[in-house]
Amino acid sequence: MIEAVWLGLNAALFGPFTEFSFMQRALAGCLALSLSAAPMGVFLMLRRMSLMGDAMAHGILPGAALGYLYAGLSLGAMTVGGIAAGVLVAVAAGLVARSTVLKEDTSMAAFYLLSLALGVLIVSTRGSNVDLLHVLFGTVLALNNDALILLGGISSLTLVGLAFLYRPLVMECLDPAFLRSVSRWSPVAHYGFLGLLVINLVAGFHALGTLMSVGLLVLPAAASRFWVREITAMLFLSSCMAMLGSASGLLISYHADLPTGPTIVLCLGVLYLLSLVFGQQGLLQPRSSHHLKA
Repeated sequence: MIEAVWLGLNAALFGPFTEFSFMQRALAGCLALSLSAAPMGVFLMLRRMSLMGDAMAHGILPGAALGYLYAGLSLGAMTVGGIAAGVLVAVAAGLVARSTVLKEDTSMAAFYLLSLALGVLIVSTRGSNVDLLHVLFGTVLALNNDALILLGGISSLTLVGLAFLYRPLVMECLDPAFLRSVSRWSPVAHYGFLGLLVINLVAGFHALGTLMSVGLLVLPAAASRFWVREITAMLFLSSCMAMLGSASGLLISYHADLPTGPTIVLCLGVLYLLSLVFGQQGLLQPRSSHHLKA
């Protein structure tokens, strides 16, 4: 009896990944994204820029749509277009914030709405509803070897960049005015971080689509905040939660025949809600000091 239960559980949990190569590639892509996107989400949260990450995710859509219009569902064209559009939106929002009375979050929201509408319009002029769904919601089960190489390269570059910029990024999260007064690293950290954010959103766009990629950034980071106060522990825990949510979402979508991208994000949402209630700094715990530790 116990052996039968064990065999059934083993088949349910590991069978899809051992039998089907598309599930193996999907898992590898999600794990690579989890290693880089979740730590980026922690710094987004600490900088109070989580909603800006959502705006940036939609900001890459026109560039990816132009790449699609030019070369179809080409990995290279959509990647280059997405990165160019993301950088353009970030720079434009910063210039507007520095040259007018608007704050950066307001200008980013304006460019986000324009980008989303323009991107959907561009895709709609050429493609079908299926193509539009591919751009908006991703095709994690259709990742090929080229896409995996891209995701792995972006993940590696992000980890190296975060290691290089770690100290100035932490200082900017805790006391940006102090960093500007004692170091010239403030603009390097700010724009370097935005650059890493753009390439991670492009990577997430290929796997989960424009509308879902920000979920892998924000939800694991927010969930980890309820369990630990040290930033290094938060970075590690957020990646682990992202991996767990991604693997769970893949399995549930396979067995229940559900859309993969939304299922992964919903699994990450369940982890967030559990952390919100049961975490060491969650709703059920007595109020205590919530100060971060570097």
